[in-house]
Amino acid sequence: MDIQGKNALVLGASRGIGRAIARKLASKGMRLFLPWFDWPKSCQEMEAEFAEMKAGHITLKVDLRNPVALKKMVDRLNGEFGVLHVLVNNIERGGMPVVHGSYCRPVNAEQWQLEMETTLHAKWLVFHQCLPLLRQADQAAVVNISSVAALTGRSGPAGLLFNDGYAAANRGIMSLTETWARLGAPTIRVNELMLGLVEQRHGPGTRGWEVLDATEREQLVEHSLLRRTGRLDEVARAVLFLIQDADFMTGSCLRMDGGFVLGGEQIPDMPKGVL
Repeated sequence: MDIQGKNALVLGASRGIGRAIARKLASKGMRLFLPWFDWPKSCQEMEAEFAEMKAGHITLKVDLRNPVALKKMVDRLNGEFGVLHVLVNNIERGGMPVVHGSYCRPVNAEQWQLEMETTLHAKWLVFHQCLPLLRQADQAAVVNISSVAALTGRSGPAGLLFNDGYAAANRGIMSLTETWARLGAPTIRVNELMLGLVEQRHGPGTRGWEVLDATEREQLVEHSLLRRTGRLDEVARAVLFLIQDADFMTGSCLRMDGGFVLGGEQIPDMPKGVL
């Protein structure tokens, strides 16, 4: 898919992974629509950065969990772009056990619902309302960003970082990816990028990572086959691949976790056998 001069809606570009993805797509000549909601300082930095590019990128404050506010955003997107070629569905909210503790704590009374509404339901809302604009394109691509929490749950070393609601919400994303691939075919490809521990998302640069002691951080890194956490540019390049180069790929989940899911098992020596 040739993305030069095409339009993209990138969620979560105010911080970390979303910002890296937005920068990568902008560098390839895409015009971006970048909604934001919280993290005011990061949002101001994002607005200033993309305004300086003078490429017609649009930033807009919107609560993507609110169907009415989302419809207004899509109407604006339609008026500005008329067609949508790329949707990077990168919106989530995850409560880290090491930070939040149990859902039973009074401070977490709304945490489970927040994780579900943001990580799962908001993705559905955005895709559902953007589908008519995606269908206006001859070729379109959707990338759902998810987490290996869908596979690990709150178990092993990851139990410090992945809460139950967040893990369950990410398992639901896998179902949406496959359903949307069927719904969008043949012109809209829908794939999923499932991330492990990445800087600024369950890795270095997050509050939870700093709360962990040195031994706990070492255990998490050692659990990954590659013995390190992921980098933002690696994620951005993987998203670019799914959008630009994976023309025969839809309904698939690409796991990018440095081998974290596999790292809990060891290969034993081959037995001598009894024959």
